[in-house]
Amino acid sequence: MSKINLVEELRWRGLVADMMPGTEEQLSKEMTTGYIGFDPTATSLHVGSLLPILLLVHLQKAGHRPVALVGGATGMIGDPSGKAAERSFLDEETLARNVAGIRGQLEKFLDFGPDRPNSALLVNNYDWFKDISFIGFLRDVGKHITVNYMMAKDSVRKRIEGETGISYTEFAYQLMQGYDFYWLYQHMNVKLQMGGSDQWGNMTTGSELVRRKAGGDAFVITCPLVTKADGTKFGKSEGGNVWLDPALTSPYQFYQFWLNATDADAEKWVKMFTFLDQPTITQLIADHQQNPGARQLQKVLAREVTSFVHGHDEYEKAVATTEKLFANQTAPAESLSLDDLEQMEGVQKMDYPRGQLATGVDIVSFLADTGILPSKGEARKMVQGGGISLNRRKVEATDLQVGSSHLLHDTYLLLQKGKKNYYLVKAV
Repeated sequence: MSKINLVEELRWRGLVADMMPGTEEQLSKEMTTGYIGFDPTATSLHVGSLLPILLLVHLQKAGHRPVALVGGATGMIGDPSGKAAERSFLDEETLARNVAGIRGQLEKFLDFGPDRPNSALLVNNYDWFKDISFIGFLRDVGKHITVNYMMAKDSVRKRIEGETGISYTEFAYQLMQGYDFYWLYQHMNVKLQMGGSDQWGNMTTGSELVRRKAGGDAFVITCPLVTKADGTKFGKSEGGNVWLDPALTSPYQFYQFWLNATDADAEKWVKMFTFLDQPTITQLIADHQQNPGARQLQKVLAREVTSFVHGHDEYEKAVATTEKLFANQTAPAESLSLDDLEQMEGVQKMDYPRGQLATGVDIVSFLADTGILPSKGEARKMVQGGGISLNRRKVEATDLQVGSSHLLHDTYLLLQKGKKNYYLVKAV
């Protein structure tokens, strides 16, 4: 067993929202196997899934065994927690693709080495649900949990009291998740479940099922749901969700998400999302407060999280692209070498017919044709608002003709939309 006290470690990082009595004693008594479930609603996890992943990594670092459960069965139903309306069902092919994508991601973050006494395990609840009959489930699981108990849960009560109501399918979700905990307790000696605070109701149903059906002790730790200081939703950028898959969110865009954190958010997130120790973080925050303009806190946060998710090489490429795009904004785009332009990682790249540039095309049509903006109307509005730059020069008029003379190294145009969206357009 590691000397790390898991609960103390999670507490100072702000990673404990609630915990069942006896959890800390269980963790100090023996190597404990704990699990977290991941919902396969997409082929990739996003930054909102990072905290549960980090909880499993902390669990393993503290000498306990982490189990990552991908919900191949529960994903067919959909969790009502935090949802105002019922989700549409995924077909089996989509679900299988999502499960495979998430499995591949989880394998990057945990140590599955068979030589390790607390090596990580990966399971799919479809493997035990596929052979259970409806009658069998009602007899073996349903009779142990009362409807009164299930209706007392926030996630259920809010839906029953709301306009949309809740279907029996979603009502049964907490029983399915509860059965996961029971099955893992019986077959893998899992005694701990962790997850977001919105899962408290589902998770305690699981521990209750273990107590009533197996006469065992099972425990729960929840982490807080991450919020942003300005009230906007965590994990969203201008382009939508910030994904862990580099094909969906490039390492450069991922790095920028963390780099652009406010001071208040960065101070909180550097504890939650990195493995830096307490003295290092305390010093870092103190240094940042002395000179907030240097944004050292954000730079360290972005370095640590990008390196953890995408590796150090991708982090360095993201920094290099950031330097080229932002470090010397007053320098003309012509000062960027061909190599600089071609090696920019994470900038959206697209082609445009060279012939049309030879005759010239107005900036509004150009922006709409390339898809940088969805329509000429929106393009015109963006230009009039001063939100478009071409080769680092603000576009002042909607009738600007984009032509061959604008090409950098006779090949590229560097467009900027707003503060942080860059596009490299190649004449072909």
